[in-house]
This record gives sequence, structure tokens and C-alpha cells, in this order.
Amino acid sequence: MRPIGRLHVCVLILAALAATAAPAAVSGQDAAELKSRLTPVGAEREGNADSTIPAWTGGVTAAPGYVQGAPRPDPFPADKPLFVITARNYHDYEDKLPEGAKALFAKYPDYVMRIYPSRRSAAAPDWVYENIFRNATRAHAAPEGIAYGVEGAVGGIPFPIPRNGFEAMWNHLLAFWGTARELSVSTYVVPSGGAVEKASTYREIADFPYYYPGATPDSFGAFYFKTLHLAVAPPARVGEGYLNWQPINIRRGNFTAWRLVPGEHRVRKAPGISYDVPDIDSAGFVSLDEYYNFFGGLDHYDFKLIGKKEMYVPYNNNRLYTRPVSEVLGRAHANPDDLRYELHRVWVVDGTLAPGQHDIVTHRRLYLDEDSWMAVYSDSWDETGRLWKFGQATMYLMADVPAIIVGSQFVYDLQLGGYAYGFAFNDEASAYKVTAPHPATLFTPDSLSARSVR
Repeated sequence: MRPIGRLHVCVLILAALAATAAPAAVSGQDAAELKSRLTPVGAEREGNADSTIPAWTGGVTAAPGYVQGAPRPDPFPADKPLFVITARNYHDYEDKLPEGAKALFAKYPDYVMRIYPSRRSAAAPDWVYENIFRNATRAHAAPEGIAYGVEGAVGGIPFPIPRNGFEAMWNHLLAFWGTARELSVSTYVVPSGGAVEKASTYREIADFPYYYPGATPDSFGAFYFKTLHLAVAPPARVGEGYLNWQPINIRRGNFTAWRLVPGEHRVRKAPGISYDVPDIDSAGFVSLDEYYNFFGGLDHYDFKLIGKKEMYVPYNNNRLYTRPVSEVLGRAHANPDDLRYELHRVWVVDGTLAPGQHDIVTHRRLYLDEDSWMAVYSDSWDETGRLWKFGQATMYLMADVPAIIVGSQFVYDLQLGGYAYGFAFNDEASAYKVTAPHPATLFTPDSLSARSVR
């Protein structure tokens, strides 16, 4: 065995210290910028130099005429496209497009992006802003390392002034969706050259204990997100259930899940929603860590904060959810008529596979909306270095909450062709409903077992 040199040893020690150190939170002076130069979530309050991105003035916080449980209407119905990016002219806009979008333009002559006026509609309740301000000076990496957990934060993104890629990614994972939700969603798969197939439909009930009213960093518990899925289609899966808990520290609380399988009448441990386990709700087309463009554990990657840039991103896409799925999904890609794109600033985060880790995606690039911290795009490369998958959120405005969130999601396979449309609530009887917290007993294996159909 070749001996390890001193320099190599020093590098290993420094790498270990970097992975496990708990850097101090930002200073009070830096945090004060959240009430002046920066918005309460850490975005740039001013617009860009040529006014194509406006200043943030508080977002959209009212939804006149909205009825709880109904589809939320298009917030800007009078807006018209400013211009259209096509397969012929996309090279003129390459600096503002993700790699996946450029690949779609190169592959499909009819693929287009309609660019609308930029509307900085993102907002959150005042109590979330207050928590973010407190988090800025108290949130820090867990003793095990920032890749494994966060401490000192609750009720808002933990790092509004991020200093590295892991802090930015924790902002994405802990972004505000509301306190709890209920809805029915479906996943559709469109194989290359094939017809649209509905892979699954389920009712979801989800709580975010991290955002419970009155929660403190020490009281919300070991899990920031809990969800219960109850399958209603296809017929072979009716009666199936799935329960999942997402830990705030993966070294102290594992990704925990249970599955109720029809016919067995038993609850069994299952893979948690994380890493590259194939998602059965998408017939294996999507991996579990591709939810919301990225979901679950951060420890498989070394995340680096590349910086901020202006990009054309899907935003304020409420109209999409009023359209029937049959019109949204084309044979090769989504119907461009139903998607709205705007110029916004995003944080770019690069994730490369960490030493000793394995994942079918060896390199990821995430694009995080500066006003919500949610990932609007993801580019993914395989182990040979080829661009493989492209994830695109739709960004759904819930002014009644208020919040703007990753709504439905498209995931394209750029090598084999075909795509999936996940978390789709078009055509569903139950629209996206934000609720009060559910009883803690709902999210337990016993509760799941009680739903067994005998």
C-alpha cells in the first residue's frame, strides 16, 4: 500500500473539519440588511439595471374572490408575452437558460418558451419573515456537519444570507409552503414517442412541523416534514398507503417511511423519500430525490454556491392548473401554450458526488429562485458526464397563504426521450388546500395500518 504523504493527510484533515464545523451565524449588522437592501428572505430588493426585473414591493398577498379548495386563478390574466424563444433563436438567450432547456431546443424544433413581464409575486406571512430575521443570527450547522443537519432555526429559511452551497440547499429544503396541506395529485408518464399514461393518483396529507405555530428550534421535533399518501389509482394500487418523515438531522433521525401494500394488510418499512431510489408513483421514471427538483439528504454531494444570475424561469403558472392534462401534455414535451416564463434572479448551486458516495446522478446543478428559495430548474449529468435529466418546476402562486411554491414538475430524460409530469393537480377534484396542522397521530404506522382494506 502506498504511504500517505503529509500534504495528503493535511488535506484530509481540513476536508473533515470543513464538513463538520458549525460556522457562526451572520452578524447582527449583516442581518439588518434584511430590512433594507435585502428583502425579508434575503433577495435583492431592487430590480436590475435595465428594469426587466422589477423591485420587490411586498409580493402578492391577497386573492380577491378565491374560495378555499377551488383552483387558484391566473393572477395576471391581462399579461401578454413580450417575446418567444424558439429553436431558431435560443442561442441569443443561452446565458439566461439552463442546460436542460437548451437541450430541448436543440432536440425539438417546436419547443418554445413564451416570455412574460416579470412579476415578483412571492410573499410570506409576517411571522415567517420575523422567524427568518431571527434565524439569520442563530441558525448554524449541526455538530455532525452542514451536510447532515441544521440547528437553531425554525419557521423560515435558516440562511437568508448564505455563505455556501449547503446553506442555500437547506433554504430550498426548508422553504415555506404553508403549515399543512391536503390535495389529490397524479403522476403522468409520456414515454419517447408514446401516448400519455397515468402512472398513479393519490391523496396527500402533509404537515410541516418546522412551520407549526409557536414552534421553537427546540420544540418542533426531529422531523421537519411528514406526509401520508393514500393511493386511489390505478386499480391495482387502490388501498395502498405510504408514510414518510424527513429528518432535520440525518445522523440522528433517519429518513423514515412505511408502506401499506394492498392484499398484505401489513405495514412494512420502506425506503425514505431520498437519494436515487426509483419512485414507484412515476413507474420508476423519476428518482425520489428528484421531487421538487431536489429532495432529501444532502450528504451524497459537495454543494458549491456558484453565484447569482438572471434567468428565464417558469413563474406564476396558475393558468396551467386550470387546463386539462390532455392539453398540457404533448407527445415529446409539455404544451408551450400553457407555460409562462419570466426573467428572475436565481442562485446557482452545483452539486458533485462526494468522495465515497454513490448516486446514479454524479453532477447536479440547481437554480434557486431568490424570492422563494425553491428550485425552479435542475440539470443532471450521468457518470459518463453526459447531460441526462432536466427538471422544471412551474411555480404556483397561492396569494391567500401567501406563498409561491413549486407546483407540478416536469422531468425530461434527455438521452432516451420521454418525460414525466408529477404532482399534477389538474383535473383533480381536490385542489391544493392549505390547512391547519393535523393531529400527530395521523402520521404514525398505527394510523397507516388502520387504513388497511380487508
